[in-house]
Amino acid sequence: MSPLNPLNDPSVVYLRAMLGTRLARLRSSTERGRGASAIEWAIITAILALIAITIGAVIQKKITDKADSIKTG
Repeated sequence: MSPLNPLNDPSVVYLRAMLGTRLARLRSSTERGRGASAIEWAIITAILALIAITIGAVIQKKITDKADSIKTG
């Protein structure tokens, strides 16, 4: 690894090659029909975000209720 250029590190070179291969596969016309469209990904992301927010709210409510039940004085 060159101290002046961290992009020559073997792990970075491998990562760039792997990403390049995946991008080339995504751009190929034979595989465009596979996978989810942008709208589907947006819907999936929104659902996952909603689940995460709900879980966070439930945890916060339980912690707040428990903290309020502790007698301090």
